[in-house]
Amino acid sequence: MPLVPRRGILAIAAVIDIALHASTRPSSAKSLAMRYQLAPRHLEPLLQTLVHRGLLKGIRGPRGGYELGRDAKDITVANILDAALSQSAAEHPQFAESPLVSRIVVPAVEEAEQTMAQAFDHITIGALMQRAIDAGVHPG
Repeated sequence: MPLVPRRGILAIAAVIDIALHASTRPSSAKSLAMRYQLAPRHLEPLLQTLVHRGLLKGIRGPRGGYELGRDAKDITVANILDAALSQSAAEHPQFAESPLVSRIVVPAVEEAEQTMAQAFDHITIGALMQRAIDAGVHPG
């Protein structure tokens, strides 16, 4: 089971994609959705969440779309995941607490999440863009 939900992975990929296309023009939700084989209506709420957090900037108009809300070196994977996963918490069912859950499982998961979050704090979109460029990976 992956620790980062698919919504988080999609958000990271979308921000890198937008950053890589920044020199040409803003990326439209439609073009991003086509590259990731999604309906735009499924991607748009995620992009809007990233806009509300200041990670992306929405540009209106016929040549509009999305661009980075701040410099790529100042956007971390942790920033993106925090924004992207903030809305999905309500979708998870609640269950009764037990000593096993509260004293064993939750502390172990929190420790792993804290370690992962600290690592994500040091991975910037700028660094991931450079990896993509070095590897010759350019979205659509």
